[in-house]
Amino acid sequence: MPWYYNGPDAGWIMPLMMAVGMAVFWGGLVTVVVLVLRHFRAQPLGHRGAEQILAERLARGEIDKDEYARLRDILRAH
Repeated sequence: MPWYYNGPDAGWIMPLMMAVGMAVFWGGLVTVVVLVLRHFRAQPLGHRGAEQILAERLARGEIDKDEYARLRDILRAH
């Protein structure tokens, strides 16, 4: 007799093991897909947005407020 057979009420063991196995498999697959998508959607290190660079230039005094506003409007239009 197979190890999982203990009488007429023991028929639930294999379906339970299969259900747990499927849950683990699909949960792992979804986790891998989510991690891969997050990796490819993340910005590379050192990559900064154009508006952030513009704000830093204003803070350093390289451009004045009028130039900042003009360039920011151009960036937002595109």
